[in-house]
Amino acid sequence: MKKTNPLLSIVIPVYNSENCIEKLVLCLKSALKSLSHEIILVNDCSPDNSWNQILIAAKKNKNICGINLRKNSGQDNAIMAGLSFAKGNYIVIMDDDLQHSPSDIPRLLETVEKGYDVCYANFEEKHQAFWKNLGSWFNGKIAEYVIAKPRGIYLSPFKIIRKEVTESILNYNGIYPYVDGLIFQVTANITQIPAKHNTRFSGRGNYNLIRSIRVFLKLLTGFSIQPLRLSSYTGFITSVAGFLFGLYRIWCYFFQGEKVAGWTSLIVLILFLGGLILMSLGLIGEYIGRIFLSINHKPSFVIKETINRK
Repeated sequence: MKKTNPLLSIVIPVYNSENCIEKLVLCLKSALKSLSHEIILVNDCSPDNSWNQILIAAKKNKNICGINLRKNSGQDNAIMAGLSFAKGNYIVIMDDDLQHSPSDIPRLLETVEKGYDVCYANFEEKHQAFWKNLGSWFNGKIAEYVIAKPRGIYLSPFKIIRKEVTESILNYNGIYPYVDGLIFQVTANITQIPAKHNTRFSGRGNYNLIRSIRVFLKLLTGFSIQPLRLSSYTGFITSVAGFLFGLYRIWCYFFQGEKVAGWTSLIVLILFLGGLILMSLGLIGEYIGRIFLSINHKPSFVIKETINRK
């Protein structure tokens, strides 16, 4: 007898969450008891006992698939690993700390079944640090420019996606995946619904400022050449401004008899233009570095072991 695929696949990247996993699984099973589903827990080489907790949960529940990555690859890479195992008609992506409520999954499913490809959970009130809220807002504004994100759509880490869309996303073979960027490359049939953002069940958040900046750079340089164009425009405008300023100072010298005291202004201009040049070179270097790593076939993730792999 041919085994049918589950309706839902729940893909959860796990890092430093040994105290959350048991509660997370219980909440998922309670919220999804009337829906056929599988749970895919991807351990991103956590330094704690997260993998042991995943093994315990998987041995008790055959619909829990555990994936243990050989090295820490980052959240989006771990999600891509989970997506490659997902069999469900719809795939839910959520965090492991219970800030995303499993009880919202049926509502996400109900919405996406109306014909949408993706449905995001929109958190109107977020229980996280102020700088993270500010960063999310800024990241969303940049996404409108770089990946044509519709205004008003919040790039939530909690979302549901149709299987056909994830199949297209998995065609990406680079080493710096950004799942939301890939979604907007595949479809514009996207919506969102309000959802509650809970306080973290245990421990601390894993995203510090440096990791958040890395995610921002994925968005900025991974899916568009707009930053390079902006660099070119800035250089052109600066050159024109410098040329016009030079003409103005020449006119002042010959026709108004002004003495051009140039040391301070010269140093300021050198520092300003030098900073622009270094920024542009760094931006170009970021693109070249990504190309170099891609053509050398650096893997985006490496799987060490699995349990209940179907």
